[in-house]
Amino acid sequence: MPDPTDASTGRRLRVGSLFSGYGGLDLAVEEVFDARTIWFSEINEPVARVFAHHWPVAPNLGDITGIDWNTVEPVDILCGGFPCQDVSTVGKRAGLAPGTRSGLWSYMVTAIETLQPEYVVIENVRGLLSAPARRTTSERDDDERRNPDPATPGGATLRNLEPDPWGLGDQPARPLRALGAVLGDLADLRYNARWIGLPASAIGAPHQRFRIFILAHHAVPNPARIRRGAGRRNTGPGEGPARHDRAESSSDRPRDATRAHVAGSDARTDRGVLRRWGRYALAIVRWEHITGRPAPAPAILNDAAGPRPAPVFVEWLMGLPAGWLTDPILGLTQTQQLTALGNGVVPAQATSALTNLVGTDALRVSHTL
Repeated sequence: MPDPTDASTGRRLRVGSLFSGYGGLDLAVEEVFDARTIWFSEINEPVARVFAHHWPVAPNLGDITGIDWNTVEPVDILCGGFPCQDVSTVGKRAGLAPGTRSGLWSYMVTAIETLQPEYVVIENVRGLLSAPARRTTSERDDDERRNPDPATPGGATLRNLEPDPWGLGDQPARPLRALGAVLGDLADLRYNARWIGLPASAIGAPHQRFRIFILAHHAVPNPARIRRGAGRRNTGPGEGPARHDRAESSSDRPRDATRAHVAGSDARTDRGVLRRWGRYALAIVRWEHITGRPAPAPAILNDAAGPRPAPVFVEWLMGLPAGWLTDPILGLTQTQQLTALGNGVVPAQATSALTNLVGTDALRVSHTL
């Protein structure tokens, strides 16, 4: 299948990766857009080692707070899952605010404003729907004049949030939720955005891991001169070799059955599986069917500290190829492996969400110009 290209240059779309982790979101972005990642930004050294191992020619730009975006190679797609600690429902709920880890979103905004990518892809936790957004106001900011006091999301006091968890600032007397602030920032930068909430179980994974995915498209037609040329694949309906609505993508990284559609799965259990997995047997067998490989042992036994999750099992739960970050050559400790996996995204989950969002007419309109 021909690679998607910018018809004016004959090249594949380029991806810039922020808050990269082990690359779960990047795998999905590369598959959906059939693109290639050309640089990444990750400050956690062990995790950056994993990313660099799988994308050996992509340099690590390091700490996002110290990057001069005017010196960075432009990209067509900018993706990232900014830190979730302050918006997560299990965190302190400080919200999307200056000085917090989740407040690093503002640095991603700066990257978007400077690089002007055609697409922006964002992933975060469910808490983005309910955490508050606080902002500081500079002396030159005329928000107070343009938006009356009851409508401003930032201020001396934080008013009660909208009671409806799906409300995103449509009641002007209440402050924005974090997702509303993110979408508002994208709108300020002239990006049209759509979002979807999706649990990993929706694509057959034996766990929930609900995530929010946002796909934003530049409202200015093709700032990077990207057109749907003869070499660019159509993301609309059409059955490819994998028997889903996307054509197969070519890549030098492994592609396995984690991308498969699960609706027709005929996974079955037997007594041995039931004895081993109990009430989780059906979910485990279904994921084995989808991934095409058996589940590893779920726990590491330790007489002193008791059982703990086995990283290879968690890696399997995430739908990653075997050894993606547990290969001894990477040199990560078990704790580092579990931490990285706990912060990551299931690639097949992100692929499903982005495929849904890319398929909307609103985001494809500029390709027909």
